[in-house]
Amino acid sequence: MAKLEQVLPTRLRQRVNALQTYTVPVPGGGPVVDADVLTAIARACRDREQLRFDYRAHDEVASLRTVEPHRLVSTGRRWYLVGWDRDREDWRSFRVDRLSPRIPAGPRFTPREPPEGGFAAYVARGVTAVLWAYRAQVRVHAPAEVVVRRVPPTTWIVAPIDDRTCLLDAGADTPQLLAVYLGALDLDFDVLDAPELAAATRSLADRYARAVTGP
Repeated sequence: MAKLEQVLPTRLRQRVNALQTYTVPVPGGGPVVDADVLTAIARACRDREQLRFDYRAHDEVASLRTVEPHRLVSTGRRWYLVGWDRDREDWRSFRVDRLSPRIPAGPRFTPREPPEGGFAAYVARGVTAVLWAYRAQVRVHAPAEVVVRRVPPTTWIVAPIDDRTCLLDAGADTPQLLAVYLGALDLDFDVLDAPELAAATRSLADRYARAVTGP
């Protein structure tokens, strides 16, 4: 890519640089997104210019949004724009395949501090909330870098507590399924303020114990 950029015209090279700089990958295919839309958003992020766009939500409701764009996030399945929504006065993420930018971009803005955990974590939290009917947090007795390699990359969120433990925000369709998934990590964990998961884990442990000891 570096060699290719050297032979590109200056204007095109700037567009490629903007797309690379203001994109954050989250390991994880999805709807095809127009490359011109991606570069327009990346350019607005780079130039710190407000972006106005028509947006179609998951319930098909259309709206006009005015956003301070900060980052493009790729989950491997979809592209998301993370920005400060001027009308709602809060961070929001938008699926890029559902928006149509209105060009030219608006006035410049001053960058804000990223949402808690960073832009990629913000999108991951939103994706998790949509995918799973049941969610809970557990404390895992292993370093965060170990746990990250064993969990779904775009739907479970890992946050380090210290060098030996981490907080895992996990989800599944039911508490029973989540108990099974957590057991498959092959790591010790503590259930935190989730009575349904605690009961499901206890029931599963009893069933496994009976399976090896007999009635």
